[in-house]
Amino acid sequence: MSDKHERRTSRFTRRDVFKASAGAAAVLGAAGLPVLATGTPALADEGHKNGHRKGLHVEPLIPSRNRGIILYSVRDRISAAPDASGVPYGFERVLARLAEIGYKEIEFAGYNQHTSILGRQITPREIRKILDDNGLVANGTHTRIDPATFTQQMDIAEELGMRNIGTGSDPTNSSYTSDWDAAADTWNELGARARERGLRLYTHNHDAAYSFLLDSGPLDANGRPTRSSGTRRLEYFFEKTDPRYVFFEMDVFWAYVARFKHHTYTDRHGNQQTDLFDPILTVAPRTTRFPLFHAKDGNKNPAVGNGYDMVPLGEGDINFQQFFQTIGEQDFHHANWEQDSAPGGAANPGQSLSFADLSYTNMSELTIYKKH
Repeated sequence: MSDKHERRTSRFTRRDVFKASAGAAAVLGAAGLPVLATGTPALADEGHKNGHRKGLHVEPLIPSRNRGIILYSVRDRISAAPDASGVPYGFERVLARLAEIGYKEIEFAGYNQHTSILGRQITPREIRKILDDNGLVANGTHTRIDPATFTQQMDIAEELGMRNIGTGSDPTNSSYTSDWDAAADTWNELGARARERGLRLYTHNHDAAYSFLLDSGPLDANGRPTRSSGTRRLEYFFEKTDPRYVFFEMDVFWAYVARFKHHTYTDRHGNQQTDLFDPILTVAPRTTRFPLFHAKDGNKNPAVGNGYDMVPLGEGDINFQQFFQTIGEQDFHHANWEQDSAPGGAANPGQSLSFADLSYTNMSELTIYKKH
């Protein structure tokens, strides 16, 4: 047996969760504890009392109406010119295929397609019609959040029927509290404007957002701190922003990369401290500040800088069952599948849509048992 095969067969993945015994589910359910999915809902039909089932019933962990995709995952086919590959291209064909797969929600990553399709650029109004024709809802966007263009971006969001407007960039890339304070002032103002128009303003993390601030200790030549109190950048931003106006989209993959990469800091006395980042415990206390998530999976690989290699959802080591079950509010949260590495290039133009199909299947198989 090859080393590669041994690694694959020895790793306990999300798919193995579905092979858990029904007996274990019964014990946990009887104790009133959260129950993971099992292969068969063994207690779903067990007995009746006053016309009601006494056992467990199974529900999707992510309701079908809340399963989405950010179009960055299939950007190669959104931007593709008409070709002979037989793979859908452009908004009309790609969105129709995503709806056929089962996705109900779309997060945008730009509003352009190849101009050869229409002989000009498509308009937001035309994209909205494609959404409506396919029973799709726009749940957000990654655009530039800039006071100078914010009204225009909200106009587009409203045209597309969005509830959320956001960005894939951090409010600031700085390590210093003064810059995060300034960003919080701007975001509170823009968030209030968004709320007036029925929108929620959100920011999306990469791993650096959960690295440590430089906010204590000796000052450098520019008068800035050189050590840390152990406070993480975005967690500081949580407290500086108004929860009525500023929201978040956790990229689950990058959050676990942050756990791998950003776990030590130098305190004000010059001593190294260890603090493991916990994505679940970051969301759970403020779960309704996270309307959106990027459901992005990865295989652990300590040999690479990020500690994980991206793979289709459900094919990696990140425990999405545990994540979404523990943070609660399953009807409020919207999961958008993303895989930065999904496009297969000229050699495999159908890869990103194939991964979209596989990832949707795995997302839909995340289930939870509840007592009647």
